[in-house]
Amino acid sequence: MEAMDAVGAAAPHADLSIWGLFWAADIVVKAVMLGLMAASVWCWAIIIDKTIAYRRTQAEMNRFERVFWSGQSLEELYQQQSQQATGGLGAVFVAAMKEWKRSHEQNAASFMGMQQRLEKVLDVAISRESDYLEKRLSFLATVGSAAPFIGLFGTVWGIMNAFTNIAASSSTNLAVVAGPIAEALFATAIGLVAAIPAVIAYNKLSTDSAKMIGRLEGFADEFSTILSRQLEARSR
Repeated sequence: MEAMDAVGAAAPHADLSIWGLFWAADIVVKAVMLGLMAASVWCWAIIIDKTIAYRRTQAEMNRFERVFWSGQSLEELYQQQSQQATGGLGAVFVAAMKEWKRSHEQNAASFMGMQQRLEKVLDVAISRESDYLEKRLSFLATVGSAAPFIGLFGTVWGIMNAFTNIAASSSTNLAVVAGPIAEALFATAIGLVAAIPAVIAYNKLSTDSAKMIGRLEGFADEFSTILSRQLEARSR
């Protein structure tokens, strides 16, 4: 009994602060922690960047729709939009108008051929804008699904080391057990800190992206109908 007390007294006081747990962790657990923290920082950078970009894109879409449906001529609107860097609805409009003007300059005779080319151009423009809107969202999904398991791996590895230390010290004193187990559980905590915001942000941003892509597709259908009427009128 006296020997057990002596071992407990000799055991160093465990530093259970965040920095103490990190510095006392095994090299593998440290690598897991650093990887998860880096992933978390990158996730937040994506979240902030996408939030700002989506708000700007939605504002541009609203502004373009107001101008488009105000009665301004398509030619004037095309001249305005083509002289500035545009995205969203403006980019789809400019791409379709370029094909429209190119077809008229070449005196294309086939109504069906022009209509098919316009639809192709609209599809490509929407695909390009969709890629921009959804860019890097897959990283959020990956972190949200993988981070808890990576943290769990660090926890399992740390607990293995904790039991090894307990066996080597031949003591179950709390000072010997608490530190290594706390270090191991800290890895899981960091994994959850990285995963939870990533999952929430991915769901929110992917929903916003889908709504904007739906607006692009809806505008493309309406604009294609307008151009189709004009093509049909000119072919008579």
